[in-house]
Amino acid sequence: MIVEDEPLARNLLTEYVSKVPYLNLMKACSGALEAMEVLRTNPVDLLFLDVQMPELTGIAFLKSLQKKPLVILTTAYSEYAIEGYELDITDYLLKPITFERFLKAVDKASQRLSGNHTATEKPAEALPDFIFVKDGTKLVKIRWNDILYVEGLKDYVTIHTRTQKVISLQRLKVL
Repeated sequence: MIVEDEPLARNLLTEYVSKVPYLNLMKACSGALEAMEVLRTNPVDLLFLDVQMPELTGIAFLKSLQKKPLVILTTAYSEYAIEGYELDITDYLLKPITFERFLKAVDKASQRLSGNHTATEKPAEALPDFIFVKDGTKLVKIRWNDILYVEGLKDYVTIHTRTQKVISLQRLKVL
């Protein structure tokens, strides 16, 4: 099911769904309230959900669902990604959405539905214990355990570790 208030985006997603043989579009809704009605009587496996919608946001709608299908958030705003992943979404598509990226998200959902995980998906305990941060023109490897604190300075962040201070041109929110 697609929940998207913008007609052009809704039509594009509908077209993309029609190109994938193993996807069957139940309904393309123009808002969360319409989708709520459909979901009362028709369970779905996968939901393409816009974040910014009138009346009820996609995030609020997702939080209100008792039985959650797999969800792929579709939005023009990257700042909802963290909240989306905290709600256990399957993927996050930034508009404008390319068909290639759409397919990648659908494949991820298909893997989750079948219970198969690809070799590239790592369990949470296998995530790297470091990050790379750009400091001027070089990338600096910083171990999570070495970080004492992170300081935001307008368009910069300063990462204080046990052995160094790294200043990176990026906002704290992005980091």
